[in-house]
Order: sequence, then C-alpha cells, then structure tokens
Amino acid sequence: MIALIQRVSEARVDVDGVTVGAIGAGLLALIGVQPGDGEAQAQRLLERVLGYRVFADAEGRMNRSLTDIGGGLLLVSQFTLAADTRSGMRPGFSTAAAPADAERWFDRLVELARARHAGVETGRFGAHMQVHLVNDGPVTFRLEAN
Repeated sequence: MIALIQRVSEARVDVDGVTVGAIGAGLLALIGVQPGDGEAQAQRLLERVLGYRVFADAEGRMNRSLTDIGGGLLLVSQFTLAADTRSGMRPGFSTAAAPADAERWFDRLVELARARHAGVETGRFGAHMQVHLVNDGPVTFRLEAN
C-alpha cells in the first residue's frame, strides 16, 4: 500500500462540481493499493501517515505529526500510484490491485483512520475527481507499507 502525502493548508475533492470531502490544515494522502495488500498494510500505512513528522515544532523543524497537531486528513484513492513506470512511455497497471480489492482495502483504511483520528474526509472511490490543494511548503513524501 502506498501513500503520497502532502502537507496542506487546505484541500478538497469535488465530484461533478460538488465537494465530497474538504479539510483545512493537515495532510492530503493519495492512496494506491497493490496486489496482496491487506490488513497489515492498511494498519502500518495508517500508523505512518498519522505519525510521520512533517509539521514544524517551535523551532521550525519538522518534528510534529498529524496526530500531534490534530490536523485534517483527506484520503483519496489513486490507483495510478501503483502503476509500473519502469519502462516505455505508457504506465502499466498490473502492479495495482483489482478495483474490488482496492476499494475494500481503501475503505478499511478509512475505517481505521476514522477510529483513530478526528477530521478524516475522503474523495469518492472510482469517481473522476477534481482534487484542489494548497501544498504547504511544498512538502510531499511517498510512504509505503509492505
């Protein structure tokens, strides 16, 4: 399971012109699910997303986590994160989980996140989404849970 996290001052997801999820300061996490991902990967990825220290402490150092600051978390499914881009000029998607499996594990990640953190919002799985964000920094990291 892969997360591309971006520290944001605000972010939202629109589907067909309607906002389906929005947060203020916090993290936007684009989530890719790979074949073989399951409960262990969902648990580990959530632990990393909530605990990864990307927010400034009193000295301006990245020493605080999303949990520490109580920021928003916007989770957005994005199967293209799991694409095979090692060769050629077109991505391959055999390295991404089948849609039914991806939806199951993305939904489980959301369930786990809502049980552990306030202010969790989502996009809409499988929909064509418009993701709007103000990347604060910019600060972007790729996290994996194998």
